[in-house]
Amino acid sequence: MGNLETSYIKPLLEQRADPWIYKHTDGFYYFTASVPEYDRIELRRSATIAGLNEAQPVVAWRKYDEGPLSANIWAPELHFVAGKWYIYFAAARTTETNEGLFDHRMFVLENSSANPLEGEWEEKGQLITEWESFALDATSFEHNGIRYLVWAQKDLNIIGNSNLYISEMSSPWTLRGKQVMITMPEYDWEIIGFKVNEGAAVLKRNGRIFISFSASATDFNYCMGLLTASEDADLLDPQSWAKSKSPVLTTDASVRLFGPGHNSFTVSEDGTQDIFVFHARNYKEIVGDPLYDPNRHTFVRVLKWHADGTPDFVGSVLGA
Repeated sequence: MGNLETSYIKPLLEQRADPWIYKHTDGFYYFTASVPEYDRIELRRSATIAGLNEAQPVVAWRKYDEGPLSANIWAPELHFVAGKWYIYFAAARTTETNEGLFDHRMFVLENSSANPLEGEWEEKGQLITEWESFALDATSFEHNGIRYLVWAQKDLNIIGNSNLYISEMSSPWTLRGKQVMITMPEYDWEIIGFKVNEGAAVLKRNGRIFISFSASATDFNYCMGLLTASEDADLLDPQSWAKSKSPVLTTDASVRLFGPGHNSFTVSEDGTQDIFVFHARNYKEIVGDPLYDPNRHTFVRVLKWHADGTPDFVGSVLGA
């Protein structure tokens, strides 16, 4: 992993936002992300992280010409649950917004093949939450035998774009029981341009469960925060989650990383190091809507740790 420890950070993959890298028990790394056209879901795999750059992408699914799955296909994630593969993603009916909000909902695909680049992807439908509103960025994890979903959604009674929620799951495409909010945009760094908490990623380490997330507009103000809970806590109790009062990663012009965020975590080839995956641009000024600027690139760094056992995102990026 030494090639990741450079002072000038080069992207692993260009023009791939919301990156997701998962190392499976077959030894392969699987990669998916938002493509600039927002019209399809691609998968690629490699025996090494660096090899994902040259790996041939396979289209797993394409958007429809009309209907709820016809626009702005965002932030796919690939998960392996009980012997089958699942892709969580967000899709909309239109690229238009209503009072600043898109109309995304979350959807699930299933594939029973050993290799998710092969076989058929079956649409399991919309991932239904307690209310119908803008929803996206679903991620899933297991803890103490229970599978959870964490996602971003608009509460019609709360001013802003999206908050983060958690719920237990009865299947990889179905929620059960209560759905609780674990963070909403409240600090200055979370409300620049838009009031946004989104892009959750889960990492269990050092007796704790960490959920990184992204905040503010998707330009150079985009940044990351961190939620922390004890592994023994009730994860459905909002009081179990402590939020960082300051962002844990922000724009750093010195290494030409602007608007870092929407990350995921994986592990090194030898399994000894956690790997921090995120997107950022390498310039600040954007013409037009940042969502349609294609140059959010995928970056990969070895995840470093503070002495108190919490992840050190700044140190990871700078290689310090």
